[in-house]
Amino acid sequence: MEKILTGKRALILGVANERSIAWGITKAFKAHGASVALTYLNDQLKKRVEPLAKEVGADFIHETDVTIDEHYGRLADRVKSEWGEFDILVHSLAFANKDDLHGRFVATSREGFKLACDISAFSLIGLSNCLKSMIRPEGSIMAMTYHGSIKVLEGYNVMGVAKAALEASTRYLANDLGQDKVRVNCISAGPIRTLASSAVKSAKNAAELIEQKAPLRRNVNIDDVAGTAVYLASSLSAAVTGQVIYVDSGISIMAM
Repeated sequence: MEKILTGKRALILGVANERSIAWGITKAFKAHGASVALTYLNDQLKKRVEPLAKEVGADFIHETDVTIDEHYGRLADRVKSEWGEFDILVHSLAFANKDDLHGRFVATSREGFKLACDISAFSLIGLSNCLKSMIRPEGSIMAMTYHGSIKVLEGYNVMGVAKAALEASTRYLANDLGQDKVRVNCISAGPIRTLASSAVKSAKNAAELIEQKAPLRRNVNIDDVAGTAVYLASSLSAAVTGQVIYVDSGISIMAM
């Protein structure tokens, strides 16, 4: 039987180590027949990403810091030279200053607010814009979000605001890029212990609560999220766009 992503090319941003959600997605895409390429933030993270890229036979890796305007154009040039066209863009990027996560939300700094929204939300718009001419019709863009975008989670603070902006951006991008036959969606994963989530002090408590209260009585893992990403990348989701799809064992439906 033909693999569901055979012939597709996926550009994935956000692999930091083997616990990253983006890494789970990378492995799943490769297992289902896609070609993959990864980005890395800087030389320090390149050391972590290179062996992972070799493990899955990535076509290429490329340095991308989404806070630097020139990096968008350089990434587009690299994708064009390596592939010409591609099918899937995965945005698994988020960042906020620790001071803006550990303190009171009311004390969020202007620079901290700008940085969190720039990296976590605007980058999806910037990447979609610089790469849109190379995404094939029936292509799929997806971003990773979290329930803290619509409900208050202690210690999530400005990241919740940034994720709300990301989700709203997804809807507007879905409407805008629909004319190009490109779909844009978000996956809202339950709390997974990743490098990014380690900065949120209440994440551990949230994970314990899910085991006790979620309909499925278990936490989710990167493979759970990856399965939904494969669905969104494939023709099985051909009429799905502008949506936030929850992969959280059902905890988001519960009244706490």
